[in-house]
Amino acid sequence: MTDIVRRGDYPITEWDPFRMMRELLRWDPFRSAALMPPSERDMWMPHFEVRENGTSIRVIADVPGVKRDELEISVNGNRLIVSGHRESEVRGKEENVHTWERQYGQFSRSFMLPDNVDVDHITSDLQEGVLTIVAPMKAGVRARKVQIGGATPKS
Repeated sequence: MTDIVRRGDYPITEWDPFRMMRELLRWDPFRSAALMPPSERDMWMPHFEVRENGTSIRVIADVPGVKRDELEISVNGNRLIVSGHRESEVRGKEENVHTWERQYGQFSRSFMLPDNVDVDHITSDLQEGVLTIVAPMKAGVRARKVQIGGATPKS
């Protein structure tokens, strides 16, 4: 039997530990939800994926419903910052909301890039709700193994 857990004004009918953890990590005990304006109360975090293939790093985010002008991508030193927002749909006074699971509001994520990324040639693309950021790596910079020095242990 599935327990019904209440989250805000709507029930969650299946146990999802990842959703519960995300909600717990978003909770700020020092801010009262009743005092916050709706724009701050409604925060969401798109899902991101970071891939590396030896020549570039790709950051991929699911941002359905977010328009190009609602996204901002910036680089500060080695930190890649992706932020934006998704507006909630206007609900009519005559509508009853039976299930409310979609999230709206602002988000911001940052990722540390390795030193060998060419930050001057980072590109991005938004297609069908998927944001892809490609950060090429500089040629000729490779990782190498370092030997551990010191005296030889006596037996």
